[in-house]
Amino acid sequence: MIIKRIIAKLRYYYVRRSSASYIDYLRSKGIAIGEGTYIQDPLHIEIDDTRPSLITIGKDCFFNSFVELHSHDWVTHVFLRTNRDFVNSSGRIRIGNNVAFGRHVMVLKGVTIGDNCFIGANSTVTKDIPANSIAVGSPAKVVMSLEEYYQKRLMVCEEEALDYARSIQERFCRRPVPTDFWEEFPLFVSGDDVGKYPEIPICKQLGPAYQNFVSSHKAKYNSFEAFLDAAGIK
Repeated sequence: MIIKRIIAKLRYYYVRRSSASYIDYLRSKGIAIGEGTYIQDPLHIEIDDTRPSLITIGKDCFFNSFVELHSHDWVTHVFLRTNRDFVNSSGRIRIGNNVAFGRHVMVLKGVTIGDNCFIGANSTVTKDIPANSIAVGSPAKVVMSLEEYYQKRLMVCEEEALDYARSIQERFCRRPVPTDFWEEFPLFVSGDDVGKYPEIPICKQLGPAYQNFVSSHKAKYNSFEAFLDAAGIK
């Protein structure tokens, strides 16, 4: 018995050694998962594989730490101990393409999440979420459309980046450097300037949008120094 538990534990860690290995394992069990889907932290995620035919995950999805998908529950445990019948309980989970999950999200049986959605941290999804939505809460509810949130982020992202630059100088008593700005670089890197910043993983960060960025993006600030000047950093 002890040896079996040890083997089971080793297998658990082995199949979860990377995103690719865990996805391969889930596919081998029968769960449908599209290409480009990535699991950030395979050791701390729970995708119910007891009924693999009930779970479908689309392309280019992102799972953060402590996301759970549950295609069944065990309420019959309570039924049986109150002189009631054994009653099964399960349902499909359908996740569309390009869906991203924050940390500590739980998706329950019978839920469909449409394409191009973001589910915020600490949400519990108990009902369907339509495509192109931002949903948060427990139970999760749509708070705005994807386009509305995109426009909201455009309005505040510059000041957030400038304040981040100031915080680096304040906290560490040094000037910020380009490698500090893995997400903020579009403010000071135009598409034709990508080669000037090899230390920033621009291609990796942009993924499929990289070629469009290179061919068309124009940064608000014409250099990194201009960006720092706007932050008030001398």
